[in-house]
Amino acid sequence: MPATLALLSAAVFGIASACAPGATAPAALVTVHGFKDRVGNLRVIIYRANEDEFLESGKYVQRIDVPVPPSGDMTVCAPVPDRGEHIVVALHDRDGNGKFGPFQDGVGFGGNPRLGLSKPKVEDVKLAIKGVVPLTIELNYMRGLRPRPVRQK
Repeated sequence: MPATLALLSAAVFGIASACAPGATAPAALVTVHGFKDRVGNLRVIIYRANEDEFLESGKYVQRIDVPVPPSGDMTVCAPVPDRGEHIVVALHDRDGNGKFGPFQDGVGFGGNPRLGLSKPKVEDVKLAIKGVVPLTIELNYMRGLRPRPVRQK
C-alpha cells in the first residue's frame, strides 16, 4: 500500500480532504511522533524556504492547530498555496498558549535535523512540495544543554 494511503487509514487531522487519494494540489501529510506527554496542542506550520520568512511571525503559508489526543502519533494534512520548496515545522505547545516555550515545548522540522540552540539552516530543512508529500517529524524537547528527542524505554 502506498505510504499516503496507509497514513490515511488512521485519523488525519487538519484538512484531510487535501491529502485524500487522487489529490494533486500541494500538501504536506505530516506524521508527528515522540510526544513527551499528551497535553496541549500540536501546531503544524509551513513556511516558504526563504531565510527572511523562516520562523518569522506571520510569514507562514499554512498553520494548523489541533489538540493532542490521548495516545499515538498524530498525522496532519496541511495544504500549501503553491508548489515549490517549503519548510514544515511541528510544535508541541504543551500549555496551549500559542507561543513556543523553549524549555517546555517540543519542536521538530521536516528532515529531522539535529537541533542546537538556534534555528536550523534553511538548506537542512527545506523540501519540495509538488503534490501530496508524506513526511515524519520527531519532536525534540530541551534536555540538558540542547534539544533532543524523548528516549523510549
